[in-house]
Amino acid sequence: MILVTLALGLTLAGLLCVTMTWNFNYWRKRKVPGPEPKLFTGNYPNLFKMKRNMIYDLNDIYEKYKNKYDAVGIFSGRVPQLLVISPELAHRVFVSHFKNFHDNELSKFADEKTNFILSNNPFFIPGEKWKQRRADISPGLTNGRIKSVYPVTNKVCQQMSEWVKRQIRLGAANGINAKDLSLCFSTEMVTDCVLGLSADSFTDKPSPILANIKDLFNPHWTFSILFTLVSTFPSLSPLIKLRFIALHVERFFTDLMGTAVKARTSQLATAQFQRTDFLEYLMQLGKKRNLDTRQLLGHTMIFLLDGFETVATVLAHMMLLLGRDEEVQQRLREEIQARLQDGIIPYDELDELPYLDACMHESIRLFPPGFMSSKLCTESVELSNGDGPNFTVEKGTVVVIPHLCYMMDEENFPCPQTFNPERFMDPDVSKNLRERGVYMGFGYGPRVCLGMRFATTQVKASIVELISKFNIKVNPKTRKDNLYSPTMILPNLNGGIWLDMEVRQ
Repeated sequence: MILVTLALGLTLAGLLCVTMTWNFNYWRKRKVPGPEPKLFTGNYPNLFKMKRNMIYDLNDIYEKYKNKYDAVGIFSGRVPQLLVISPELAHRVFVSHFKNFHDNELSKFADEKTNFILSNNPFFIPGEKWKQRRADISPGLTNGRIKSVYPVTNKVCQQMSEWVKRQIRLGAANGINAKDLSLCFSTEMVTDCVLGLSADSFTDKPSPILANIKDLFNPHWTFSILFTLVSTFPSLSPLIKLRFIALHVERFFTDLMGTAVKARTSQLATAQFQRTDFLEYLMQLGKKRNLDTRQLLGHTMIFLLDGFETVATVLAHMMLLLGRDEEVQQRLREEIQARLQDGIIPYDELDELPYLDACMHESIRLFPPGFMSSKLCTESVELSNGDGPNFTVEKGTVVVIPHLCYMMDEENFPCPQTFNPERFMDPDVSKNLRERGVYMGFGYGPRVCLGMRFATTQVKASIVELISKFNIKVNPKTRKDNLYSPTMILPNLNGGIWLDMEVRQ
């Protein structure tokens, strides 16, 4: 009996090994070079161990092949992927070859039944549906509409300052948690600008909005396991329906949307009420398209999802980098103070602060909201490959663009780990970096981030508020290097960001 059990165990183990490795000759057959994959993890050795961020695994491959090839073949588990080594090829993927790489990889999970919120987000939507949704949303993010909610942004900035002053009075030994501060700001700002509601983020008793926003970006551990399983065995996707956002979170935001619409309808009954914001546009769109509350939520979450975590991540790391460099911080402060009017920078002058703009882009280079893009080949295409032969990328292939590898390359950015805003002071140099594919802070091409202008406006306004009113220093609890958290999808500083802030006299 023991021998039979052992034989069965060995047979199953053998079958599993064969299943996991039979596809490992995929790129060799197509004469595409690449590193040797490992059993179970492929070319992502930290896929399960999570001892270091996956971008470091990709960077090891990038450094090995960057002087010979434009792209190499890698594996996520047993699934073949194409890793784009050349920034110029990355640019072509986003722009000139856009029709061949039209969709993002996560569009495979854009199922309305299990992922209603995400299936209505342009980032996830595939094909022609993406064009329609982008056309629906773009008019809601015009410069004029962003300008109209700028007073709301400044109001939230003032609330943030009062909150920081209270934390300073409390005198916590570890200082202020920059990510918590930033998330409170982005939550309050986006909720008010988009829905006209307050999340009470800077009070002792915040509304449930903040907690549910945190749940948006912190899926249950079982999701990670199921996602890895489906990614490794795509044939299981019809059986395992992944829910990216928990059902209770989706229900909460559906109810919140209903509350916002009801409150706005009541306000509109008052002749004196006028507010040209995103909710006003969405309600007009809802009438035009006969959308119910849930469908309105699908459209609204584009504004919310693209604003919460992105703004918070950029703001937190920008404060970190400014806190580390007193000279840069003071130079930025002088530029800001020269244009302050009643404590704020007028909206039309916000883009006339070149050093602020440079500091923001250099922060994004070091800690980008997304360190990589995963595109889906939607139409087969033949590509050249440096010293190697031409090859065909077949429809359905996942193409990985490791933006952070380009931005951390000494050849593109000398002393890449150093915070040096001067890199972005020359507009021609900045334009050249984008056109070479070296710097894509918000993506590029037809699918460039829809909320880019909205997000950068909020980041700039918040930095104006903080730098003009506080001196920012880094608490000793914060690490001194730029090591990324091994478990986070976004490149957050490992161990968190803790700041010592003092009110300026």
